[in-house]
Amino acid sequence: KIVAINCSPRSGWNTAQLVREAARGAEAMGAEVQIIDLYQLEKFTGYVSCFGCKLAPNEGKCICQDGLTPILDAIREADGLIIGTPNYLSNVSAGFHALHERLYFQYVTYQKENPSYPHRKIPVLFIMTSGAGDAAYTPDGYGRLVDSYKRTLGMVGPTKALISADAYQVTDYSKYNWTLFDPAAKKERFDTVFPQHKKQAFDLGAEMVTAPWEA
Repeated sequence: KIVAINCSPRSGWNTAQLVREAARGAEAMGAEVQIIDLYQLEKFTGYVSCFGCKLAPNEGKCICQDGLTPILDAIREADGLIIGTPNYLSNVSAGFHALHERLYFQYVTYQKENPSYPHRKIPVLFIMTSGAGDAAYTPDGYGRLVDSYKRTLGMVGPTKALISADAYQVTDYSKYNWTLFDPAAKKERFDTVFPQHKKQAFDLGAEMVTAPWEA
């Protein structure tokens, strides 16, 4: 069972396409895949510090009831997690951040002896898309952001990342007077490089099933 979550408010563009390609790869290897568009869920919130996940009988399980509840339950029962987000303002989407808080903090014990509640670790594929180019993903640039989320998603399980930079954001750049970008170059990259990223996503989805990566 694989859970694949598109954390972009756009359900058909770059992030969503890569998430779905990774899901297709997993399905091709026989996995049962649940695909979720996060922004189409019922209303949800981030971590609310109720600390219910620190009390018996719910240690390690978020008790907040909203649109994320069935998603957190599905991840808990899954054998792998595919999760994608666009890069907004040098960070993840607000929806991703809310889910990430709820997913992460439920496992934290705040105990020196045992930092996290016992739970089954599963492989995670973290996908990020951005309008910024590859050059922005240096170790001192957005590479630090990606590494940070790889570390925290490590609470769920060993995490691999797929970055698709210099994204083709709209079909008509002139409509918005976005003079910062070269529309022809963006379209050419979308036609030539983005299919390679989709292939990488497919292969990683397949790998998640046939050879799940370990920490």
